[in-house]
Amino acid sequence: MVKVSGWPYAAHMLVNAAALAPFNQVTPITSVLFDLHSTLVDQGDSASWLNLALARAPHDFTEPDQRALLDFLDRIWENARVLDPESSRDLSAGAHARVFHRLLAQGPAVDPTLANALYEVLLDTWMAYDDAIPTLAALKDAGIKIGILSNVGVSIHHVLEREGLAKFADGVVLSCEVGSVKPHLAIFEASLDSIGSTAAETLMVGDSGHDDVGGTALGMRTLVLPRTRGRNHGLAVVVGLVLASR
Repeated sequence: MVKVSGWPYAAHMLVNAAALAPFNQVTPITSVLFDLHSTLVDQGDSASWLNLALARAPHDFTEPDQRALLDFLDRIWENARVLDPESSRDLSAGAHARVFHRLLAQGPAVDPTLANALYEVLLDTWMAYDDAIPTLAALKDAGIKIGILSNVGVSIHHVLEREGLAKFADGVVLSCEVGSVKPHLAIFEASLDSIGSTAAETLMVGDSGHDDVGGTALGMRTLVLPRTRGRNHGLAVVVGLVLASR
């Protein structure tokens, strides 16, 4: 059997999810689940990431070599599905580190000490989009329950606190803490339980046409906002959808 990947695989997942989804009555959206990375927070620019690592592990680069590394780092996680199609990296810190270093080895040569430094400061450049907090605040003002649902192999609770997002969340579910990854139903069900909601009254917001669509098999409405550049991510549309559902 030929293994399908990329966009064809995402389309396959959508078809399967649609075939399994229950036909619920249309109800107002009373809860929203948000993915984190590239949905509420931007991973930051690769230059800032590299500079933080270089402060720990100084290294000289030629200009072409540095540019090549920066370009690679900007998209490093987009190669993860090839090396780790089952998302094992998002189930434990050890697996996360191993996959990162395997990914890094696919690009320009990096000194081992710098490679370790890049991993150590990985989360330091994650920043909430400028429209993340206003969107969450508007939802809370409207009486909406909010959950954060993330595929991640390491704890990101400190990122949520640092970026001012934690106070808006009624529940936070991380794959490494529940032993399941999106798009599998178990993690969506755990996230719904964490906020005391049902799939029929919940909107899922994420950036992946693969990971974030799993909840459609439960009848969950889903909005995919692909990764963007810049400080705004277009999150105001979420508030519009929620209010329009009433």
